[in-house]
Amino acid sequence: MPLPLSEHASLDGKKKAEAVRQLHKKAQTNIEKRMKQFAKHANKGRRQLLFKPGDWVWLHMRKERFPEKRQSKLMPHGDGQFQILAKVDDNAYQLDLLGEYGVSSTFNVADLFPFDVGDNFDLRTNPSQEEGTDEEPPRTLVVASRGSSEVLSAPLMNLGPMTRARARKIRETLQTFLQIVRTCVGGIQENHHTLVNLLQAHEGAAGD
Repeated sequence: MPLPLSEHASLDGKKKAEAVRQLHKKAQTNIEKRMKQFAKHANKGRRQLLFKPGDWVWLHMRKERFPEKRQSKLMPHGDGQFQILAKVDDNAYQLDLLGEYGVSSTFNVADLFPFDVGDNFDLRTNPSQEEGTDEEPPRTLVVASRGSSEVLSAPLMNLGPMTRARARKIRETLQTFLQIVRTCVGGIQENHHTLVNLLQAHEGAAGD
């Protein structure tokens, strides 16, 4: 945008400098206005996705960011779950990323997908239904001892993509459950000839 002709002939340096500043300010305002219009058009029909520290998310691993993890098309395209440590802004978040990845722990919101730790697993198992997913709901494994009213429950993990984080979570769950079983069985005297039965309670009750 050129200077006005009247300013070209002006010999007042301060006045000319002020005119240039005003010109830059006007240009900046026009650029910001156009950028807002472009953003509004591009985001039409989209829902803004916001997270907060403590939320759990899945991470999409882009090939340019994780070349070693995406060497083959058969390798997982994502991993999780990861906890958000800090919010940089509405478009960037810092994750509690494991050191084995060897990359920056800050990611764009476009690569993050919410993971609800408190899912009630009320999912569709009938393909004829229109909503939900075809994922099988989790079953419960019950350990009961003869002569004892004490019943312990432990979740049976659903089949699905096996990621490092998911494998670690399954291992921790099983270790905790086995420790509880050892404690209960160890506290029963041997002469009682206690028999430990493993029953799939939810499925068994439904089938009886």
